[in-house]
Amino acid sequence: MMLLQFCDPAKLKTKKVIFEETYHAHDPGTLAQLKELSSRRRAIEESINGSSFITEAIAREMYGGITSRCQQDLYKLDHYIPLLENLVLQVELVGHKDQITQWTSGLKLRWSSVLSSSSIFNLGGPKFFQIDSLRFELGMALFLYGALLRERALELLSSDLVQAATLYRRAAGVYQYLAEEVLPPLQPMLPQERPPEITSSMTSIMSLICMAEAQAVIVRKAEEKESSGSLLAKLHYGITQLLDEATLILNSKADDWNGVSDKLLAFISSCRMLHEARSQRHIAADFRGADQLGFAVGVLQSAMANLQGKSPGKGLWDLVYRQEVDALSEMLRKYEYERGFIWHQKLPCVEELPILEGKRIASALPYSPSKLERELVFML
Repeated sequence: MMLLQFCDPAKLKTKKVIFEETYHAHDPGTLAQLKELSSRRRAIEESINGSSFITEAIAREMYGGITSRCQQDLYKLDHYIPLLENLVLQVELVGHKDQITQWTSGLKLRWSSVLSSSSIFNLGGPKFFQIDSLRFELGMALFLYGALLRERALELLSSDLVQAATLYRRAAGVYQYLAEEVLPPLQPMLPQERPPEITSSMTSIMSLICMAEAQAVIVRKAEEKESSGSLLAKLHYGITQLLDEATLILNSKADDWNGVSDKLLAFISSCRMLHEARSQRHIAADFRGADQLGFAVGVLQSAMANLQGKSPGKGLWDLVYRQEVDALSEMLRKYEYERGFIWHQKLPCVEELPILEGKRIASALPYSPSKLERELVFML
Protein backbone atom coordinates (compact mmCIF):
# COMPACT_ATOMS: atom_id res chain seq x y z
CA MET A 1 0.00 0.00 0.00
CA MET A 2 1.62 3.22 -1.17
CA LEU A 3 1.13 6.47 0.73
CA LEU A 4 0.76 9.83 -0.95
CA GLN A 5 3.76 12.11 -0.51
CA PHE A 6 3.59 15.87 0.02
CA CYS A 7 7.10 17.21 0.58
CA ASP A 8 6.46 20.92 -0.04
CA PRO A 9 6.39 21.95 3.67
CA ALA A 10 10.13 21.24 3.94
CA LYS A 11 11.01 23.47 0.95
CA LEU A 12 11.08 26.73 2.87
CA LYS A 13 13.71 29.39 2.10
CA THR A 14 14.95 32.28 4.21
CA LYS A 15 17.19 35.34 4.06
CA LYS A 16 20.34 35.95 6.07
CA VAL A 17 20.04 37.23 9.65
CA ILE A 18 22.87 38.49 11.89
CA PHE A 19 21.60 39.03 15.41
CA GLU A 20 24.67 40.70 16.94
CA GLU A 21 24.73 43.45 14.31
CA THR A 22 21.22 44.57 15.24
CA TYR A 23 20.71 43.78 18.94
CA HIS A 24 23.24 45.75 20.98
CA ALA A 25 24.75 43.58 23.72
CA HIS A 26 25.59 45.13 27.06
CA ASP A 27 28.19 42.52 28.04
CA PRO A 28 30.50 39.94 26.44
CA GLY A 29 28.27 37.02 27.50
CA THR A 30 25.25 38.44 25.69
CA LEU A 31 27.35 39.20 22.62
CA ALA A 32 28.67 35.63 22.56
CA GLN A 33 25.14 34.23 22.71
CA LEU A 34 23.96 36.50 19.88
CA LYS A 35 26.90 35.40 17.75
CA GLU A 36 26.13 31.75 18.50
CA LEU A 37 22.54 32.36 17.40
CA SER A 38 23.74 33.81 14.11
CA SER A 39 26.15 30.94 13.57
CA ARG A 40 23.49 28.29 14.28
CA ARG A 41 21.05 30.02 11.97
CA ARG A 42 23.63 30.39 9.20
CA ALA A 43 24.03 26.62 9.08
CA ILE A 44 20.28 26.28 8.52
CA GLU A 45 20.18 29.12 5.98
CA GLU A 46 22.92 27.55 3.88
CA SER A 47 21.30 24.13 3.96
CA ILE A 48 17.73 25.06 3.03
CA ASN A 49 18.84 27.74 0.56
CA GLY A 50 21.24 25.32 -1.12
CA SER A 51 24.19 27.67 -0.64
CA SER A 52 26.43 25.46 1.49
CA PHE A 53 29.85 24.50 0.12
CA ILE A 54 30.39 21.72 2.67
CA THR A 55 30.91 18.33 1.03
CA GLU A 56 28.87 15.29 2.05
CA ALA A 57 31.94 13.68 3.61
CA ILE A 58 32.69 16.72 5.76
CA ALA A 59 29.03 17.08 6.74
CA ARG A 60 28.94 13.43 7.78
CA GLU A 61 32.00 13.97 9.96
CA MET A 62 30.59 17.21 11.45
CA TYR A 63 27.35 15.53 12.48
CA GLY A 64 28.65 12.37 14.07
CA GLY A 65 28.33 10.08 11.07
CA ILE A 66 24.76 11.11 10.18
CA THR A 67 24.35 10.57 6.44
CA SER A 68 20.76 11.76 6.01
CA ARG A 69 20.60 15.41 4.96
CA CYS A 70 17.23 15.59 6.69
CA GLN A 71 18.69 14.34 9.98
CA GLN A 72 21.55 16.81 9.70
CA ASP A 73 19.09 19.69 9.32
CA LEU A 74 17.09 18.43 12.31
CA TYR A 75 20.33 18.40 14.32
CA LYS A 76 20.97 22.03 13.33
CA LEU A 77 17.48 23.08 14.36
CA ASP A 78 17.80 21.17 17.64
CA HIS A 79 20.73 23.45 18.47
CA TYR A 80 19.19 26.67 17.12
CA ILE A 81 15.62 26.59 18.44
CA PRO A 82 16.48 26.55 22.20
CA LEU A 83 18.74 29.58 21.74
CA LEU A 84 16.03 31.34 19.75
CA GLU A 85 13.33 30.55 22.34
CA ASN A 86 15.59 32.02 25.02
CA LEU A 87 16.03 35.20 22.95
CA VAL A 88 12.25 35.47 22.51
CA LEU A 89 11.78 35.08 26.26
CA GLN A 90 14.45 37.64 27.16
CA VAL A 91 13.21 40.21 24.63
CA GLU A 92 9.59 39.81 25.75
CA LEU A 93 10.69 40.28 29.37
CA VAL A 94 12.12 43.67 28.39
CA GLY A 95 8.72 44.61 26.97
CA HIS A 96 7.58 46.65 23.97
CA LYS A 97 10.23 49.34 24.10
CA ASP A 98 10.86 51.42 20.99
CA GLN A 99 14.51 50.39 20.87
CA ILE A 100 13.67 46.68 20.92
CA THR A 101 11.00 47.19 18.25
CA GLN A 102 13.52 49.04 16.07
CA TRP A 103 16.16 46.33 16.50
CA THR A 104 13.72 43.55 15.68
CA SER A 105 12.65 45.41 12.54
CA GLY A 106 16.33 45.79 11.62
CA LEU A 107 16.79 42.00 11.56
CA LYS A 108 14.61 41.89 8.42
CA LEU A 109 13.25 38.43 9.24
CA ARG A 110 12.17 36.98 5.90
CA TRP A 111 10.88 33.55 4.96
CA SER A 112 9.25 32.13 1.88
CA SER A 113 5.94 30.26 1.95
CA VAL A 114 5.23 26.85 0.46
CA LEU A 115 1.55 26.66 1.41
CA SER A 116 0.42 29.99 -0.01
CA SER A 117 -1.30 30.21 -3.39
CA SER A 118 1.17 32.99 -4.21
CA SER A 119 4.21 30.83 -3.44
CA ILE A 120 4.82 29.76 -7.05
CA PHE A 121 8.50 29.96 -7.93
CA ASN A 122 9.28 32.29 -10.83
CA LEU A 123 12.43 33.52 -12.53
CA GLY A 124 13.10 35.84 -9.62
CA GLY A 125 12.86 33.05 -7.04
CA PRO A 126 10.33 32.56 -4.25
CA LYS A 127 8.33 35.36 -2.70
CA PHE A 128 9.52 36.31 0.79
CA PHE A 129 7.37 37.57 3.66
CA GLN A 130 8.84 39.91 6.28
CA ILE A 131 7.22 40.13 9.71
CA ASP A 132 9.05 42.08 12.38
CA SER A 133 8.59 39.71 15.30
CA LEU A 134 10.86 37.13 16.86
CA ARG A 135 7.81 34.87 17.19
CA PHE A 136 7.64 34.87 13.38
CA GLU A 137 11.20 33.56 13.30
CA LEU A 138 10.47 30.98 15.99
CA GLY A 139 7.25 29.94 14.27
CA MET A 140 8.91 29.40 10.90
CA ALA A 141 11.86 27.53 12.45
CA LEU A 142 9.45 25.19 14.26
CA PHE A 143 7.31 24.78 11.15
CA LEU A 144 10.43 23.69 9.28
CA TYR A 145 11.33 21.35 12.14
CA GLY A 146 7.95 19.64 11.91
CA ALA A 147 8.27 19.39 8.13
CA LEU A 148 11.70 17.75 8.42
CA LEU A 149 10.36 15.23 10.94
CA ARG A 150 7.77 14.30 8.27
CA GLU A 151 10.53 13.98 5.70
CA ARG A 152 12.58 11.74 7.97
CA ALA A 153 9.50 9.57 8.56
CA LEU A 154 9.16 9.22 4.80
CA GLU A 155 12.78 8.06 4.55
CA LEU A 156 12.08 5.30 7.08
CA LEU A 157 8.88 3.93 5.53
CA SER A 158 10.70 1.13 3.75
CA SER A 159 12.79 0.06 6.75
CA ASP A 160 11.14 0.92 10.09
CA LEU A 161 7.38 1.49 10.19
CA VAL A 162 7.29 1.89 13.98
CA GLN A 163 9.87 4.66 13.96
CA ALA A 164 8.21 6.32 10.94
CA ALA A 165 4.87 6.45 12.78
CA THR A 166 6.60 7.90 15.85
CA LEU A 167 8.20 10.65 13.76
CA TYR A 168 4.86 11.60 12.22
CA ARG A 169 3.39 11.79 15.73
CA ARG A 170 6.32 13.95 16.87
CA ALA A 171 5.72 16.28 13.91
CA ALA A 172 2.04 16.49 14.88
CA GLY A 173 3.15 17.52 18.37
CA VAL A 174 5.41 20.26 17.02
CA TYR A 175 2.56 21.73 14.97
CA GLN A 176 0.21 21.43 17.96
CA TYR A 177 2.75 23.32 20.09
CA LEU A 178 2.92 26.01 17.41
CA ALA A 179 -0.86 26.34 17.24
CA GLU A 180 -1.39 26.46 20.99
CA GLU A 181 1.73 28.07 22.49
CA VAL A 182 3.89 29.98 20.01
CA LEU A 183 1.57 31.56 17.48
CA PRO A 184 -1.52 32.84 19.38
CA PRO A 185 0.28 36.00 20.70
CA LEU A 186 1.47 36.71 17.15
CA GLN A 187 -1.93 36.51 15.43
CA PRO A 188 -3.24 40.04 16.32
CA MET A 189 -0.13 41.71 14.87
CA LEU A 190 0.03 39.76 11.59
CA PRO A 191 -0.22 41.91 8.44
CA GLN A 192 -2.94 41.26 5.87
CA GLU A 193 -0.38 39.58 3.62
CA ARG A 194 1.05 36.72 5.66
CA PRO A 195 2.22 33.17 4.95
CA PRO A 196 -0.30 30.48 6.01
CA GLU A 197 2.53 28.71 7.87
CA ILE A 198 2.46 31.35 10.60
CA THR A 199 -1.25 31.03 11.45
CA SER A 200 -2.57 28.86 14.27
CA SER A 201 -5.26 27.45 11.97
CA MET A 202 -2.76 26.17 9.38
CA THR A 203 -0.48 24.60 11.99
CA SER A 204 -3.56 22.86 13.43
CA ILE A 205 -4.26 21.52 9.94
CA MET A 206 -0.65 20.31 9.64
CA SER A 207 -0.96 18.55 12.99
CA LEU A 208 -4.05 16.68 11.75
CA ILE A 209 -2.27 15.75 8.51
CA CYS A 210 0.67 14.33 10.48
CA MET A 211 -1.67 12.30 12.70
CA ALA A 212 -3.39 10.98 9.58
CA GLU A 213 0.00 10.01 8.13
CA ALA A 214 0.98 8.30 11.39
CA GLN A 215 -2.25 6.32 11.33
CA ALA A 216 -1.66 5.37 7.68
CA VAL A 217 1.68 3.84 8.72
CA ILE A 218 0.01 2.04 11.62
CA VAL A 219 -2.57 0.62 9.21
CA ARG A 220 0.17 -0.62 6.93
CA LYS A 221 1.73 -2.45 9.88
CA ALA A 222 -1.69 -3.88 10.84
CA GLU A 223 -2.23 -5.10 7.28
CA GLU A 224 1.15 -6.84 7.34
CA LYS A 225 0.00 -8.62 10.52
CA GLU A 226 -3.27 -9.57 8.76
CA SER A 227 -5.51 -7.88 11.33
CA SER A 228 -9.26 -8.29 10.96
CA GLY A 229 -10.97 -6.61 8.03
CA SER A 230 -13.38 -4.72 10.28
CA LEU A 231 -10.51 -3.19 12.26
CA LEU A 232 -8.58 -2.24 9.12
CA ALA A 233 -11.71 -0.65 7.63
CA LYS A 234 -12.21 1.47 10.75
CA LEU A 235 -8.54 2.51 10.86
CA HIS A 236 -8.59 3.60 7.22
CA TYR A 237 -11.78 5.56 7.74
CA GLY A 238 -10.25 7.10 10.88
CA ILE A 239 -7.68 8.68 8.52
CA THR A 240 -10.53 10.01 6.41
CA GLN A 241 -12.10 11.56 9.51
CA LEU A 242 -8.84 13.27 10.50
CA LEU A 243 -8.60 14.78 7.03
CA ASP A 244 -12.26 15.81 7.14
CA GLU A 245 -11.40 17.74 10.30
CA ALA A 246 -8.50 19.41 8.50
CA THR A 247 -10.80 20.31 5.60
CA LEU A 248 -13.33 21.81 8.01
CA ILE A 249 -10.64 24.12 9.42
CA LEU A 250 -9.51 25.03 5.91
CA ASN A 251 -13.03 26.05 4.96
CA SER A 252 -13.92 27.82 8.20
CA LYS A 253 -10.65 29.75 8.57
CA ALA A 254 -10.21 30.89 4.97
CA ASP A 255 -9.87 34.51 6.14
CA ASP A 256 -6.66 33.63 8.01
CA TRP A 257 -4.67 33.71 4.74
CA ASN A 258 -4.83 35.17 1.25
CA GLY A 259 -4.97 31.80 -0.46
CA VAL A 260 -3.78 28.25 0.03
CA SER A 261 -1.68 26.12 -2.30
CA ASP A 262 -3.79 24.02 -4.69
CA LYS A 263 -1.32 21.21 -4.10
CA LEU A 264 -2.12 21.15 -0.37
CA LEU A 265 -5.84 21.05 -1.11
CA ALA A 266 -5.36 18.25 -3.65
CA PHE A 267 -3.20 16.30 -1.21
CA ILE A 268 -5.80 16.41 1.55
CA SER A 269 -8.72 15.53 -0.72
CA SER A 270 -6.80 12.75 -2.51
CA CYS A 271 -5.65 11.14 0.75
CA ARG A 272 -9.16 11.33 2.12
CA MET A 273 -10.63 9.73 -0.98
CA LEU A 274 -8.07 6.92 -1.16
CA HIS A 275 -8.38 5.87 2.48
CA GLU A 276 -12.16 5.89 2.26
CA ALA A 277 -11.88 3.54 -0.74
CA ARG A 278 -9.47 1.29 1.14
CA SER A 279 -11.91 1.16 4.04
CA GLN A 280 -14.65 0.07 1.65
CA ARG A 281 -12.44 -2.65 0.16
CA HIS A 282 -11.97 -4.21 3.60
CA ILE A 283 -15.71 -3.97 4.30
CA ALA A 284 -16.47 -5.66 0.99
CA ALA A 285 -14.01 -8.46 1.75
CA ASP A 286 -15.75 -9.03 5.10
CA PHE A 287 -19.14 -9.23 3.38
CA ARG A 288 -17.77 -11.77 0.92
CA GLY A 289 -16.37 -13.80 3.81
CA ALA A 290 -19.89 -13.87 5.29
CA ASP A 291 -21.34 -14.99 1.91
CA GLN A 292 -23.09 -11.64 1.41
CA LEU A 293 -21.93 -11.01 -2.16
CA GLY A 294 -24.74 -8.56 -2.89
CA PHE A 295 -23.58 -6.21 -0.15
CA ALA A 296 -19.91 -6.75 -1.12
CA VAL A 297 -20.63 -5.68 -4.70
CA GLY A 298 -22.79 -2.75 -3.55
CA VAL A 299 -20.00 -1.39 -1.33
CA LEU A 300 -17.43 -1.70 -4.14
CA GLN A 301 -19.73 0.00 -6.66
CA SER A 302 -20.14 2.89 -4.21
CA ALA A 303 -16.36 3.10 -3.80
CA MET A 304 -15.84 3.13 -7.58
CA ALA A 305 -18.44 5.86 -8.03
CA ASN A 306 -16.63 8.01 -5.43
CA LEU A 307 -13.29 7.62 -7.23
CA GLN A 308 -14.34 7.96 -10.86
CA GLY A 309 -13.04 11.10 -12.55
CA LYS A 310 -11.21 12.33 -9.46
CA SER A 311 -7.60 11.66 -10.40
CA PRO A 312 -5.25 14.05 -8.57
CA GLY A 313 -3.28 14.58 -11.79
CA LYS A 314 0.05 13.51 -13.19
CA GLY A 315 2.92 12.14 -11.17
CA LEU A 316 3.19 9.82 -8.20
CA TRP A 317 -0.24 10.68 -6.80
CA ASP A 318 -1.87 9.63 -10.06
CA LEU A 319 0.02 6.32 -9.93
CA VAL A 320 -1.37 5.61 -6.44
CA TYR A 321 -4.85 6.65 -7.61
CA ARG A 322 -4.73 4.35 -10.63
CA GLN A 323 -3.48 1.47 -8.50
CA GLU A 324 -6.44 1.94 -6.16
CA VAL A 325 -8.91 2.11 -9.06
CA ASP A 326 -7.37 -1.03 -10.58
CA ALA A 327 -7.58 -2.89 -7.26
CA LEU A 328 -11.22 -1.89 -6.83
CA SER A 329 -12.05 -2.81 -10.44
CA GLU A 330 -10.48 -6.27 -10.15
CA MET A 331 -12.17 -6.93 -6.82
CA LEU A 332 -15.53 -5.75 -8.19
CA ARG A 333 -15.16 -7.88 -11.35
CA LYS A 334 -14.42 -10.96 -9.26
CA TYR A 335 -17.27 -10.39 -6.80
CA GLU A 336 -19.80 -9.59 -9.54
CA TYR A 337 -18.91 -12.85 -11.27
CA GLU A 338 -19.38 -14.80 -8.03
CA ARG A 339 -22.64 -13.01 -7.25
CA GLY A 340 -24.08 -13.55 -10.71
CA PHE A 341 -23.06 -17.10 -11.38
CA ILE A 342 -22.77 -18.66 -7.94
CA TRP A 343 -24.82 -16.88 -5.31
CA HIS A 344 -27.43 -14.92 -7.35
CA GLN A 345 -27.80 -12.37 -4.58
CA LYS A 346 -29.62 -9.07 -5.15
CA LEU A 347 -27.83 -5.76 -4.87
CA PRO A 348 -28.84 -3.58 -1.90
CA CYS A 349 -30.09 -0.06 -2.48
CA VAL A 350 -27.86 2.84 -1.41
CA GLU A 351 -29.78 3.34 1.85
CA GLU A 352 -29.06 -0.27 2.85
CA LEU A 353 -25.27 0.02 2.51
CA PRO A 354 -23.38 0.15 5.82
CA ILE A 355 -22.42 3.52 7.26
CA LEU A 356 -18.64 3.80 7.43
CA GLU A 357 -17.18 3.92 10.94
CA GLY A 358 -13.79 5.27 11.92
CA LYS A 359 -11.30 4.51 14.66
CA ARG A 360 -8.57 7.05 15.44
CA ILE A 361 -5.60 5.66 17.33
CA ALA A 362 -2.74 7.94 16.22
CA SER A 363 -2.22 10.93 18.50
CA ALA A 364 0.31 13.73 18.64
CA LEU A 365 3.38 13.27 20.81
CA PRO A 366 3.68 16.50 22.84
CA TYR A 367 6.63 18.66 21.88
CA SER A 368 8.77 19.64 24.84
CA PRO A 369 11.23 22.39 23.91
CA SER A 370 14.69 22.27 25.44
CA LYS A 371 14.60 25.22 27.81
CA LEU A 372 17.61 27.49 28.17
CA GLU A 373 17.57 30.18 30.81
CA ARG A 374 20.48 32.40 29.90
CA GLU A 375 20.10 36.04 30.82
CA LEU A 376 20.68 38.48 27.98
CA VAL A 377 21.45 42.10 28.79
CA PHE A 378 20.93 44.70 26.09
CA MET A 379 22.28 48.22 25.77
CA LEU A 380 18.98 50.11 26.02
